[in-house]
Amino acid sequence: MESFYIFIVVILFALAISDLIVGVSNDAVNFLNSAFGSKVASIRVIMIVASIGILVGTTFSSGMMEIARKGIMNPDQFFFKEIMIIFISVMLTDIILLDLFNTFGLPTSTTVSIVFELLGASVGIAIIKITNSPEGGDLDTYINTGKALAIIFGILLSVVIAFSFGALIQYLVRVVFSFDYKKYLKYFGSVWGGLAITAITYFMLIKGAKGSSFISPEQMIWIKANSFSIILLSFIGWTLLLQLVLWLFKINVLKFIVLVGTFSLAMAFAGNDLVNFIGVPLAGFESFKTFTAASGADPATFLMDSLTTAVKTPTSLLLIAGIIMAITLWISKKARSVTKTEIDLGRQGEGTERFESSLLARAIVRSTLSFSKYVSIVVPVRIQIAVRKRFDRTSYNKLKSEESISFDLVRASVNLVVASILIAFGTSLKLPLSTTYVTFMVAMGTSLADGAWGRESAVYRISGVITVITGWFFTALSAFTVAFCIAIIIHWTGLPGILILIALAVFLVIRTHAFHNKKVKVEEKEKEEREKIKVLDRKNVLEISRQNVTSTLISVSKLYYLSITGLLNEDRKLLKHNLKDIKKLNQEVKSHKDNVYSTIKLLDEESSDTGPFYVQVLDYLREAAHCLTYLTDPIFNHIDNNHPRLRTVQRNYLNNLNEDISSFFNLVLNTVKKDKFEDLEEIIDKQQSILEQLDKLQKKQVKMIKREEAGTKNSLLFFNTISETKSLFLNTVNIIKSQRDFVIHNKNNSK
Repeated sequence: MESFYIFIVVILFALAISDLIVGVSNDAVNFLNSAFGSKVASIRVIMIVASIGILVGTTFSSGMMEIARKGIMNPDQFFFKEIMIIFISVMLTDIILLDLFNTFGLPTSTTVSIVFELLGASVGIAIIKITNSPEGGDLDTYINTGKALAIIFGILLSVVIAFSFGALIQYLVRVVFSFDYKKYLKYFGSVWGGLAITAITYFMLIKGAKGSSFISPEQMIWIKANSFSIILLSFIGWTLLLQLVLWLFKINVLKFIVLVGTFSLAMAFAGNDLVNFIGVPLAGFESFKTFTAASGADPATFLMDSLTTAVKTPTSLLLIAGIIMAITLWISKKARSVTKTEIDLGRQGEGTERFESSLLARAIVRSTLSFSKYVSIVVPVRIQIAVRKRFDRTSYNKLKSEESISFDLVRASVNLVVASILIAFGTSLKLPLSTTYVTFMVAMGTSLADGAWGRESAVYRISGVITVITGWFFTALSAFTVAFCIAIIIHWTGLPGILILIALAVFLVIRTHAFHNKKVKVEEKEKEEREKIKVLDRKNVLEISRQNVTSTLISVSKLYYLSITGLLNEDRKLLKHNLKDIKKLNQEVKSHKDNVYSTIKLLDEESSDTGPFYVQVLDYLREAAHCLTYLTDPIFNHIDNNHPRLRTVQRNYLNNLNEDISSFFNLVLNTVKKDKFEDLEEIIDKQQSILEQLDKLQKKQVKMIKREEAGTKNSLLFFNTISETKSLFLNTVNIIKSQRDFVIHNKNNSK
């Protein structure tokens, strides 16, 4: 029996390592975003600073380990066997959920995950105990409802506080520094830096010290007794030091603040969130040691009241966990995906929006616009003008174009300072605040105050925030439900159930990893496309257009052929796969169209008048891609619903048509690749010939209907196929004509 529980402990520690990896991938967003978004330093420097912060922060997390032991449940009411089932259920659930969120690039809360997983698994086992007990009982006996509700309330309250403080402090700091902050750094930079670093020092050292694994009680008493002196000396010392550095070396103080803030937030993350990853396995290990010490004890009757006592976690174990987290930070691709989501939602400039508009987002924007009109009536005009000057982004736009930043160092410093203070304060109260919720909402608050959510992007950004917050509620619900179910399954199935669930978790992680790799490749391709348009002149914009037209027409030709082939062969699998490829093509063409503003903006003066031709080419490419969607969707639905097969004569018509169209596209592609626009007449003649053929097919179909040789579904599908083929042909020739005009106009301008 003891060997079985040794196996469980080994599994718990193996799961702890996995959880550290997927957890850091999710939570890296919390302390890297501000440094990455503002490009305060090279990626290498930022990662080194964050890694050191993680290693230091792990030693401050010892006190937080109590949350996993007795924060949610009453361990003295559970037997050893039940406690181990709860712990392994929590770890399995945590890995599956966090990896899933990482794959889709959505920042979620490891704290909320662990709290609701512990709650779900404990409730599951408690219900079994209550059901099997002759006396019955209630959940309050087994669940620490007061503490659980306090933790949940603290997490929800932190969201509101983080957003409000982030918006308020960002607004005040921006009024002081403006977007032309370099002009005012010599006056206020050292004071802001001294205040920021002092605040971080106070909350990280004084408030966080009592959770440290190496600070003695005597040292803690001395720190508390001299708190005011430490704060005062810290503020004076940092302010003078930063001012001296500013005078002597002309160093940008904000860069120093952002790097210190990155260190402190990484430290706060490790101090607060390490419990989420290793707290449960360590509690399981302590439980096992207690059980083995009571030799001959029955695991089904041995109560775990030992977990109610305080235990200091060895610093060596904390440092090992910190090293694993730091290594993960360097190698995890999923961490970059999660980071990108928050940076995109908070970026100051325009660009492609990741999220679509939603009804709630539109309602919020309309309400905000109405409120702003009311404020403009109440606030004196002089104040409005003065504030508007402080928010003038002319200097920022120049900086952004030079350094490709998402937001400036002023906002980055506020993000880090406010988030660090809030998280460290929560840690000092032993409240496992969600670092993700706090940092995300601070970043969103500062974005709002900074005017990043303008009328062009507000609905999309707000939709993104709503999506992320909805995901948080989904995290809580799914964490509770999955842990609840897994605990019950393990209780009834034992070792076979554990092995099956572990295999399932490994399978899901492998599948999500493969999915994420595909997603990364698509994003890298899109990034390459964006890089192409950064330095544009007449020659390379022409080459980009030629590449876009060629690749799109190749895809259109192939996908059209496969759609007709799928219809003729009634190949549902082929059509389903083809629809996915058509969707990708539409996204690619849409991406080209979305980048048209950036492309035209970067054109030099001589070639800027070719912009309208480039826009026209993209418009027709978009229409051609749409034609494929309108053609293939009805075909797939027809086959999917098992509607009557096309008659032999119809199949022969479409088969011959398919061959003619393939020949047509070969001629078109040869013309575009080599700029042989003298062949345009031949293309138009061939187009007219095929259009006449299509008209004849429509007439033949009408006659078939008159003779009652074709049914309703059959006829509608045939007519739609002919109609969309016509549209595709017309748009294809329009693409060639627009590309010809674009090429000729460019060549004329170059003379």
